[in-house]
Amino acid sequence: MRIISGIYKRRRFDVPKSFSARPTTDFAKENLFNVVNNLIDLEGAVALDLFAGTGSISFELVSRGCEEVVAVEKNPAHAAFIRKVACELGTDVLQLVRGDVFRFLSSAAPEQFDFIFADPPYALEELPDIPSLVLEKDLLKAGGVFVMEHPKTFDFSSLPYFAQHRVYGSVNFSIFVKEIGG
Repeated sequence: MRIISGIYKRRRFDVPKSFSARPTTDFAKENLFNVVNNLIDLEGAVALDLFAGTGSISFELVSRGCEEVVAVEKNPAHAAFIRKVACELGTDVLQLVRGDVFRFLSSAAPEQFDFIFADPPYALEELPDIPSLVLEKDLLKAGGVFVMEHPKTFDFSSLPYFAQHRVYGSVNFSIFVKEIGG
């Protein structure tokens, strides 16, 4: 796992081979953040990483200047890895929540975030419901951006705030932008 940009740029961390997480590829992550940087200033933002896995996106957000990053990960080994990397970086910006994303979503209100990223397991039965859950819970601040990573078989373009769909190799992102006043 590599951090692409920011204060921890080029830092690498070896993800245990036993991990079941499917980390976002460096190619997809770099291209996604090029798009995101045109939509929102992450410096000082409050971010949420759902299904954090290896923490790759969380640490990218920390490195890019987010004021607070909440990473939600259910798998104990993955959560321990995220905690270990946060300690190695010496950051107190990352808040790790070891638990179920759906339970977190049901209890997260009224907290809101400037940036939300969700990368659920592609085989997850509830995957198609995640964007609606996030949007209905009003977790996104006005002017905020929500990115959903998903397989190509899903189309979220009919949902509120849908802005664009991006494909990088086999990785698909649906991007939602909550307009100010929207």
